[in-house]
Amino acid sequence: MTSSTTAEAVRLDKWLWAARFYKTRGLAKSAVEGGKVHYNGARAKPSRAVEIGAELRLRLGFEERTVAVLALSERRGPAREAQQLYAETPESIERRERNAELRRHSRLAQVTPEQKPSKKQRRDLQRMKNQALDQ
Repeated sequence: MTSSTTAEAVRLDKWLWAARFYKTRGLAKSAVEGGKVHYNGARAKPSRAVEIGAELRLRLGFEERTVAVLALSERRGPAREAQQLYAETPESIERRERNAELRRHSRLAQVTPEQKPSKKQRRDLQRMKNQALDQ
């Protein structure tokens, strides 16, 4: 892991990739451009220089994380090194765990069929859906 000095600058998309939030730099760039990453409360461009102490709000699937930048790195290293680049806020951890628990409970309430529908049942379902759309 390359530690940061004040003169060293790292692009936001490169830092997100090095911190292992996204699998590729292209995915990190797309997320930033799509508004899923906020830098100090505002939307940012992928080329934004990351500074130590900055706050990032990331939207990753169902989760929203708020992390503080602790170190800079342009190199994607092992996960242990990547975890040292940032610290997630306690509020973010609590919110993420609460949302995961709610998703877990909502899955328990869903009724799953005992078996897959047969070919005839699938045709009947499709016919009913088409009739509902035509009305």
